[in-house]
Amino acid sequence: MRKESDAVQPDREAIASDLRLMRSLLVGMFLLMGVYALYFGRDFFMPVVLACLLALMLTPIVRFLRRRGVPEPVSATILVVVSGIIFVSAGYLLSGPVTKMIEDAPSIGQQLSERLEPLKRPFERMMAISHQVEKATETAQEPGVQKVAVAQPGIISLAAGNVLSGATTTGITFVLSLFLLASGTLFYEKIVQSFTRMSEKKRALRVVYDVEREISRYLLTVTMINVGLGIVIGIGLWLLGMPTPFVWGVAAALLNFLPYIGALATITLVTIISIISFSSLSYALLAPLFILCCNIIEGQLVTPLTVGRRLEINAVAIFVAVAFWSWLWGFIGALIAVPLLVVIKVFCDHFDSLRHVGNFLSAQQTADDEDDEEEDGAAEESVPA
Repeated sequence: MRKESDAVQPDREAIASDLRLMRSLLVGMFLLMGVYALYFGRDFFMPVVLACLLALMLTPIVRFLRRRGVPEPVSATILVVVSGIIFVSAGYLLSGPVTKMIEDAPSIGQQLSERLEPLKRPFERMMAISHQVEKATETAQEPGVQKVAVAQPGIISLAAGNVLSGATTTGITFVLSLFLLASGTLFYEKIVQSFTRMSEKKRALRVVYDVEREISRYLLTVTMINVGLGIVIGIGLWLLGMPTPFVWGVAAALLNFLPYIGALATITLVTIISIISFSSLSYALLAPLFILCCNIIEGQLVTPLTVGRRLEINAVAIFVAVAFWSWLWGFIGALIAVPLLVVIKVFCDHFDSLRHVGNFLSAQQTADDEDDEEEDGAAEESVPA
């Protein structure tokens, strides 16, 4: 009997190992299919995700107004309409200056090149050598080979298509967020009805409420901080005499949703415009230095004190998420990468089986992991040499 049990034990271990392998393969296939669907179905999924994030951000205001006697459909309609008016007004006001900057891009590049001419002289020899190598490569090609140029669609048709696609995405986002906010507790009732035991219903409802509360507070708080940062930067650049300071304030507010990368992009763009706008190079550096100081104060003082350290995400996860979502959905994907990362972290923190994922995304070590390390250290010390 003992030999038979010893023979059965390896079979059980082999079966368990095969099941784990099959589970890993299925999870990998599911993730690949999900990425495939998000990439090719971005025209559908993008407004849905944006609407969910907008609804989560405005949920605390709807709850606050409901306690004051305002029905949820009324408050949701008011908030969505006001958000839409602000979005359309900002887009209209920005369209003129942004269009002018795009039209003046060649002259801006030429002016920047002239201003930086003293700094370019050490690199002129390298550029000359590279140009000679390029010429030699072109002359070495076969004379009978013909080059084929693929005609690209005109800039007007591209712009018209982008405007139409953006308008459709914006409309779906605001309408869907209106329905989500006006539905009230309908989704919570559906979640509770999907469980049979009372303990499971209470636990599911507690997790859903906690996740929604933390995410909505984070999104609303970060949005208000970014808006305040944009206002401060816009006013500061206006006092320094920068052209179109309103545009740079809005750009700073939007790009600040990308930690590290957004601030760097804003500083780079403002530096270029500042160099070609002011005659003195030392005075031109005041604008990017002002933006750098504002971002340092916001990132090291305002946001940690307001949001808290618990929802901070480590830099590696941020860069990977921004790269992935920007490849998936372009600029909109880059903007929502960090909020989505916070959503995933908060969701994982409420489930024991996913807590390690939340800890990996966190910028600081959780208390549970610190306790585990202390226990491991105590165990190692107790082992006799």
